[in-house]
Formats: sequence, structure tokens, C-alpha cells
Amino acid sequence: MEEAIVSLAVERISDLLIHEAVFLKDVKDQVESLRAELKRMQCFLKDADRNLEQDARFQNRVSEIRDLAYDAEDVIDSFILKAAYQRDSHGIVKRFTSIFTKPYHLHKIGVQVKAIKTELQNISENLPAFEIPGDGEGSSSIFKVQQRLRRAYSHVEEEDVVSLEVSTKDVMTKLMTEEDRPHAVVSIVGMGGLGKTTLARKVYNHVDVRRHFDFLAWFSISQQCKPREVLLSVLKKVLSPSNNDREKIKKMDEIELTRTLFDALKEKRYLVVLDDIWRSEDWDILKPAFPRGRKGSKILFTTRNRNVASRADSCNTPIELSFLTDDESWNLLCKKAFPRSKMGSQCCSEEFVKLGKDMVKKCGGLPLAIVVLGCLLATKQSVAQWEMVHKNIHGHLNELQHQDRQYGAVNRILVSSYNDLPYPLKPCFLYLSHYPEDWEIPKKELIRLWIAEGFIPENEEFLMEDLGEKFLEELIDRSLVQVSTRDYTGTNVETCRVHDLLRDFCMKKAREEKFLEIIQQPLHELEVTLAESMLRRISTHPSESKVYLKGKHPKLRSLLFSHSEILVELCISKYKSFKFLRVLTLAKRSDCNQPWHVSTEIGNLQHLRYLKFYYNNKVILPRSIGRLKNLYTLYIKFCDDIVIPDGVFKLERLRHIVIKSVGKFHVDGFRWRQGFTSKNIETLKFIVVDEKAAENNAVLRWTNIQSLGIEFTRAEYVKPTLILLAKLQRLRSVSLCFFYCSHLDLEPLSQYYHLSKLKLLGPIKDEPHPNGHVLKFLPLNIVKLTLFDCGLRQDPMAVLEKLCHLRILFLKGAYIGSKMVCSANGFPKLDYLLIMLIMLEEWEIEEGAMPCLRELTLANVESLRMLPEGLRYMTTLQKLNLIGISSSLKERIKVIDGREGEEFYKVRHIPFIRHFLMPK
Repeated sequence: MEEAIVSLAVERISDLLIHEAVFLKDVKDQVESLRAELKRMQCFLKDADRNLEQDARFQNRVSEIRDLAYDAEDVIDSFILKAAYQRDSHGIVKRFTSIFTKPYHLHKIGVQVKAIKTELQNISENLPAFEIPGDGEGSSSIFKVQQRLRRAYSHVEEEDVVSLEVSTKDVMTKLMTEEDRPHAVVSIVGMGGLGKTTLARKVYNHVDVRRHFDFLAWFSISQQCKPREVLLSVLKKVLSPSNNDREKIKKMDEIELTRTLFDALKEKRYLVVLDDIWRSEDWDILKPAFPRGRKGSKILFTTRNRNVASRADSCNTPIELSFLTDDESWNLLCKKAFPRSKMGSQCCSEEFVKLGKDMVKKCGGLPLAIVVLGCLLATKQSVAQWEMVHKNIHGHLNELQHQDRQYGAVNRILVSSYNDLPYPLKPCFLYLSHYPEDWEIPKKELIRLWIAEGFIPENEEFLMEDLGEKFLEELIDRSLVQVSTRDYTGTNVETCRVHDLLRDFCMKKAREEKFLEIIQQPLHELEVTLAESMLRRISTHPSESKVYLKGKHPKLRSLLFSHSEILVELCISKYKSFKFLRVLTLAKRSDCNQPWHVSTEIGNLQHLRYLKFYYNNKVILPRSIGRLKNLYTLYIKFCDDIVIPDGVFKLERLRHIVIKSVGKFHVDGFRWRQGFTSKNIETLKFIVVDEKAAENNAVLRWTNIQSLGIEFTRAEYVKPTLILLAKLQRLRSVSLCFFYCSHLDLEPLSQYYHLSKLKLLGPIKDEPHPNGHVLKFLPLNIVKLTLFDCGLRQDPMAVLEKLCHLRILFLKGAYIGSKMVCSANGFPKLDYLLIMLIMLEEWEIEEGAMPCLRELTLANVESLRMLPEGLRYMTTLQKLNLIGISSSLKERIKVIDGREGEEFYKVRHIPFIRHFLMPK
């Protein structure tokens, strides 16, 4: 890890030499010399990182190098900060007032640089000889790392389920036994990494379980149980998911939430999973929210504590998971170590088998340890490399005599797997520790934070975002990160998570390396004093809605907050106390309609690269924000209006701008600025376009744009703008808003050959036309399509069903006709369909339509007289979500006291039918 820290310091010095050369003058040679010395240290640290047999004195030397690299970074960042003050808002150097005209300021920088270099040289003289790696395994070149990143395969979660068949049957039998008593709890017990959550997920998603229960919900409890969040999460799943309903329940206190959830579940046969519950006291608090329900309702626990399971329900014997046998362990290792082979042990030589079986014994039958070891071995191609892994694991067995044997073994394997990571991936992995336990980590956010932290260097060959995605895939392939959800393509990662044991290791390692510290805000306390002024990254896990930070923190680079839907308001009195910040999220609330005038002091945060704002009213940004020349990501959510100074659009390093309103009928964006032509921009949402964008061809300079949101003010601006955008080869996602337009010409969309995601928001006139339906110009390669409040009068399905790559379709107020028809063989790849059409009375589905549909949501289809007959032909359909349907239609598809409704035969084959309740 020290090598990665030194590498970051080298990157900062390189950045200085490129962007601030005008200020360096006589000290430029000294700064370049320091960079050279640090690069020498990198070579040593790379060698040291692979040599695990090190004494305390040697480790102290390594720590000294790390601390000196931090010092070098501080000197450089301080210099850049001073240089920034010598520019005006236009980036022009102030020649006559510059403090750098005074020699002693440069002299001071020179003295600091020289002192660090001298200390590094002293360390170097006392170090043992080391080899400078060439182009082999240890090469630190980012290009070498990129070439090594493997994306030929990804691990399928179901393949990791080993020897769970018996346990699965046991759990399902207990769940579907119709006990008529309150709080019937089924528990899965076992140590961390044994497969409790894997088993619970397998059962939870089983088709028989889905059919048996009226309602299912899942919540991960973890060590820091927050009852309100649990109640909110379950309640949102049982109630109608409209924005108004969500806002209503958010305002409830814990008692109201308990009562509302109790009432919502009392007529249902429900299954609620509480994953990883640690204390009986947590269940005692949650228990009053769960009624007896219909006969057979159950709670499913996973827990490491057998006493918790026994106390929750003395009538049900907990199901305890056992360790894998030697044969099961070896089979699982082969699946991971030889992922391209289904034969495993039959495809490897005797030397591999001998080494592998010896190493797998060290895992003690723990699946997590075996999976991580197998993924580590999958990166090794020779017997010699396997022998090195074997040596590293076996060499520390003596340490395990003082630890729990199983957890000691898995920790040793985690250390080996971590040490084996290419150095650019180490800080990326440790950074994951700042997220709370069981957190769903959004991929886009994570990669943008990595970039802001400097973990992913700029280079001409790759976009940093693309390289960040490859880094994440590598961590997933090594089973150090788990995939939670895939995006609309069905292949790319949308969210990920970290196993508890891996997160514990990650936190411990991050603390040891002085890389990151987690501050857990005490319950019911608003103020957090960051005691240690030397910390560089702090993640605060707040317990209340406000956090006041006190004290000065001259070395702090990142102030990280985990945000749920309940935003945390961060209060910083003096920004100058945090002048080196690179990452910052600010939230503010107001019960009145007062605008938020963001402090002008924010312009002093010259190193800021990632900035997020949240506010429930109008936001007014100061002109000083235009001084944040290092800003990569600007994300602002507001509810009323926003004022953005022109200087924002002159920030040349900006890569992602997301500025959008919430809780409004239409999208509010920001107006086009002349001269806004950043070639680095990749995400731009939402921009209000007038004729200027088309007149000066400015958009053609957005050569890296991938995601774009546009609001048009007049219909005549649409076609010329779309013609220009069609020339942008990297464009993948487009949102087009037409709330103030009519009579649109969408013909240029047919030229968007690279587009995979499209949203059309606002009215689209579709009078009968000799050239056909207005939607016929949609690009054939679209994978996800949203039509919102388009008000189409002609049935759109005749055109949409011909989109042969379409997987996800949202129709929200898109069609105001009364009849809709889906033809045979239409929508060949459609996976998810949402229909929210209040005027729809009749829907016809021909046999053979939508052959791949897995989930269907019907929301507010109040006029729909009956479900389509064709539903019974759709054998792939797994979920049917019904929200706001007529009471008569609801009765006809229900089963009441064993009597089937007259239309139940249409949906009998669907495992999971969910009726959302409307809140009282």
C-alpha cells in the first residue's frame, strides 16, 4: 500500500510541474529531483510489498517512506493553493501583486522540498539492496496494469453455492409450515463467511417461497441496528411507491411507523428477512411492528449468535450451517481457480493439485476464504507462482495460535490476496471501507470518487472512467467485491457491496496505513469533534440529521458521508479549516422558502474535485465557485430554482455536471452558456438549449460526452441540435425534454447508432402522417426506453415492439388512447415493462408476444377493465406488481378462502404477485 501512497505523491508533483510551472521558477529542478527520489522509493516498495517476511525495523522504514510521501504531498498542495490565490477569476496571473515576486517564499518551498529529499536519501542508504522490476509481474506502469485486467469472465453467484441443498430444504420446510402463532422465527446460524446470506437469498428468491407468501421484504441489520430505517424500508415495500406516499411515511416517528407497518401486514401472509442480526435487543424493538398476520407468516433471521436465534423463537430449532468437507472445499476452489473449466481438478497437473489441496485445508472449510483464495490463484499461471502463494499463507501459521483458527486463516488469505493486488488497486479497495456495513455502493459514484482522490491517473490512452470500471471489475473477479445489481444492459455493474469480513479487514488496513478513519457519531449528539488533526480521510457515519464539525484539519483531503434517503446536513463554519479538501458533500434543509446562498468561502477550496449539494429550496451559487479549477464532478439537487454563475462553465477539468430539480412535474436545467465547450465533459444533465447550440456547432467539441440531458424551449431547436449530437460517437444515454414544444421532428434519432438508453419527456404530437408513426425514428439499438407524459394518441406498441434489443420499457402517461395491442413475436428481448396509463381500458397480448418478460408493473391503470388473456401464455413472467388498479379487477384475480377469482387463471403461473396498499 505504501507504494500506492508514494505513487499518489508522484502524481501530485507531476501535476504541479505541468499546470503550475509558471510559479516554480528557481525551485523547479528541486521539485523534479524530489519526484525522481520518490520514484526510486516506489521501486523499493514494490519489492518490499511482495516480500512478506519483514522484521519490525524494516516495516518502520517502510512507514517512514509513507509519511514522507504524505509530507511531500502536503508541500505540493500548499504550493498549489498559494499559486491559485495569484489568479483572478479568468485564470490570469497577477503579475504585480504576486507573493512569488518575493524570493523568500520560493526559498521556503525549496527548503521543505530539500528536507524531504534528504530524509528519503538517508533512508535509501540504510536499506538492503533491492531489485528494480522490469516488465514482469511487478511492473507498476498503469498501462501494464491495464493490460493485466481480466474481463474474460465474471463469477456467477449461483456457482458459489456449494452443499446448500440440504440446508435449503430444511429452511423452506420451516418457512412453509403453516404455524398459527405470532412472531414465528426461522433462524440460520453460523460464523461470518459460512454462507448464511447466500442460503437466505437462495430461499428468498425460490419460486415456491414466492408463491407461498403474499408479501416478502429483506433488510440487512448489521452491528449498528437502526430500527427506524428497518421500519421505513419494509413499509416502503408494502405501500404504494409514489413520491407522495414516500414523503408521508418519512415524516412519521418510530411509533407511527410501527403502527402503520403493523396495520399494513396484519391481513397478509408475509415473510420478512432480517439479515445479520446481532442482538436480541434489536429484535425486541422491532417485534411490535410485525403482527400475527395470516396463518403461516414468518420472520427469517441470519445471525452469528445462536442465543439470539433461540431467544427469538424457542419453538423453532435454529438451522446451523456446517463447514465444507474436504471434497466440497476442493470442488469450490477449482471452480474459482480454474474459472474457464467446468472440470476443475481434471484439468490441472499433479503439482497444482498437491499445492491446491494443501492450501485449501488452511481455509478450514470456510466458503468465503476458499472463494478469495481461488480467485487469487486464478491470476497465477505457473506452479512457481502457486508455490509463492502457498509460502505466504503457510509462513504465518504460528501467528494463528493466538487467534481464532478459522478467522485467522481467512485473514491470512485476505492479506495474501490484498498484497497480490496491482498497486493502483490497493487504495481503490481500501476506499470501500468508508461505506457502512451492507451498503449498496453505486458504481458511478464510487468511480467518480476514486478519480477525485487521484487513484486513477489521467492518461491519453484511456478515459479515467473506463479505467475505473476495469479496476472495479478486477476487484469483483478477485471476489474482494460482490455484485449487487446489474444495470439496464443486464451485464454492467450498477451497485456492488463488500462482505462483512472483507470490510472489517479493509477498515483495519486503512487505519494501519493512516489512509482513512471512520467516525461513528454518538447517538443523539449533533457535534462531532475530529480529534486528530493529522487525518487525511474521514468517513462520518451520523446518527442524527445534522453534523457540526469543529476544529482545524490542515491535512484533511476527504470528508465522506454515507447518504441514505434521509440526508445529513453538514455544517462547516469556516471552510479555511478544510482548505485541502478534494471531496465534499453538503446538504441543507429549510422549513421556509428561503434560498440557500452558498458561502463564497467555498471558492477557497482550490483542491476540490468532487462536490455535491442538496437543498429543498432555491440554491444560489457564489461567483467564487468558478475558481475551483480542479473540479471534476459537480452534482446539485434542488427543489425550487438554481442560480449558476458563468464561471462554472469555464472549469476545464469538469467531467460530470448533474444539476436537476426533484419533486417537480418537469425537469429544470441550466441555460446554455456561450463558450461552454469542455472536451472533458462526459455527463451533462440538464441543460436548457436554445438556437445558439445549433448555430455555433459548440456541442461537437464534447467528444467524450456519454450521458446527456437536454430541455428544449422551442420545437425548431430540436432537429438541428439532434443532427449535431448524432455525430458524437461516445454518446450512450440521452434524455430529451419537450414540455414547452409541439410538432417535433425526431427523424435525426434514427442516426444514433451507439445509443442504448433514451428518455423522451413531454408532449409529442402524433397525428396520422404519411411517413408513419412519430416514434418510427427511434434507434433500433435502444436497450432502455422511457416515454413520460408524451400524450400519444396512436398505439405506440406497433412501433416499439420492433425494437429488437429493447430490455426495459417505461410508459408513464405516454399514451392517452383506450386500447393497446402487443403482437405475436413482438418485443423479443423485453425483460421489464412498466405501464402507467390512466386512460387504458383494453390491453390485448397475442400469444408469442414478449417471450422473455420477467417482470410487469401496472400502476394507476384505473380504467383497465380486465387483465389481458395473453398473460397466461407468458411463462417467463416471475413478478406482477399491481398499484392502484380498480377494486373490481383486484377481486377478480384474488384467491379468497380457497375460491379463485374469475380471472385468476390468467396469473396462476406467476410466482410473485404483489398488491401495493395505499397509505391511510
